Amino acid sequence: MKIKEKCGVFGIYAFDQKWNVSRFVYYGLIASQNRGQETCGIAAFNGEKISSVKGRGMVEEFFSKEKLENLPGWIGIGNVCPFNPESAQNIQPVSDNNSGLGFTYNGKILNFKEISTNKKTGDNEDANVAATLLSQELEKSDPLEATETVMEKFKGAYSFIAITKNGEMIVARDPMGIKPLCIGSFGFDHGAVASESATLDIIGADYKAPIKPGEIYVFTPYSIERKQAFKPEPKHCAFEYVYFSRPDSFINDKSVYEARMKIGEYLAKEFPVDADTVIGVPETAIPFAMAYSDYTGMPIEMGFVRTGRAVRTAIKPTQFERLVGVQLKLNPIRHAIRGKKVVLIDDSVVRGTTTRNIVNLMRNRIGAKEVHVRIGSPRLVSPCPFGVEVPQKDELIAANLAPDEVSKVVGADTFAWLSLEGVIDSIGFPKEKLCLGCFTGEISLSIF
Repeated sequence: MKIKEKCGVFGIYAFDQKWNVSRFVYYGLIASQNRGQETCGIAAFNGEKISSVKGRGMVEEFFSKEKLENLPGWIGIGNVCPFNPESAQNIQPVSDNNSGLGFTYNGKILNFKEISTNKKTGDNEDANVAATLLSQELEKSDPLEATETVMEKFKGAYSFIAITKNGEMIVARDPMGIKPLCIGSFGFDHGAVASESATLDIIGADYKAPIKPGEIYVFTPYSIERKQAFKPEPKHCAFEYVYFSRPDSFINDKSVYEARMKIGEYLAKEFPVDADTVIGVPETAIPFAMAYSDYTGMPIEMGFVRTGRAVRTAIKPTQFERLVGVQLKLNPIRHAIRGKKVVLIDDSVVRGTTTRNIVNLMRNRIGAKEVHVRIGSPRLVSPCPFGVEVPQKDELIAANLAPDEVSKVVGADTFAWLSLEGVIDSIGFPKEKLCLGCFTGEISLSIF
């Protein structure tokens, strides 16, 4: 699996101004690193100014005690991202120099060049364009109205959090709700917002609900204003449930773990095979494999042991690093594999390179008798315009080869993808409320 999501966002608003929230944001970002490990950043407001610290690398490596101490404030936002931009200025959270606005978001604004007010030099980052437009509107109107005005201009998929020089935190989600965002509370106050509910769990906040598509929240020292600014037109990203999100999260009020267990059951129903054992590729495919085993009665084995820290090879920036990452993190257990007919379950396959590497390792180095690959997502046949970095169609193995041809390419005895109906039923939303474009090639832009 070699797909990159676009960022995880987190925000916390402490109504008691004696609080210093930067360490809470730090822990929230550590909990969000499944969504990005290349850059990270925090911005905080202390009643006088917005301070920010951001850079390249893992959260726990980049941030030190000294850096966190340079982020005083009772409002804080943070970002993790799988991209490593050339300019450090483009690492999130970004800021607008004129207003002091701090801004972080997840997604893709497709028309950012057209709506940019910096026509002379040209902005090259949609986050910077969005921050500038929002800060300009905030000079003209209140936060709710300003946010609604800029959302009318945006075309794309996004969830964003911003903090203002007046001590407000603005939260919004586009009408399609492709990018996840949820809200939590400390006590009776809604004080935290995150891409995933597990982030709220880890900082001690109580998960309350997903922020609805087209909804805006404005936190102030005295109140929380909420407005359904646009009619919801849900198109929730199916890949959140297959791969991106943590299994302990709820996305759009649906359990990711439950969806993945159902996917495993569907794989067993749709593609049974006579084998000795089931092995899931860590980490995402483990629930698939558990459910496959439960349904078939076939024993499940721990086929691989992780070496080193939990690095998501699928969101490493280069093919070489991804392959090295696979070798580093997945050391096979010979006793579980040698001489056996194995059902190998993974979350997805893009070009097939990593799958071929794993199958070759199992067959030629360890001595598996047979390897039957089962993939817990439908065929990936199309790039995504909304910030998920899927390769072009000519690089997608599913768009160009039939399953029996893929079997030969990756060296497996058999190969099968989950059906589209299987993933839809496993997630639990009607087809019309899911974005399935990477599986079908049909990207709905009708809302624009």
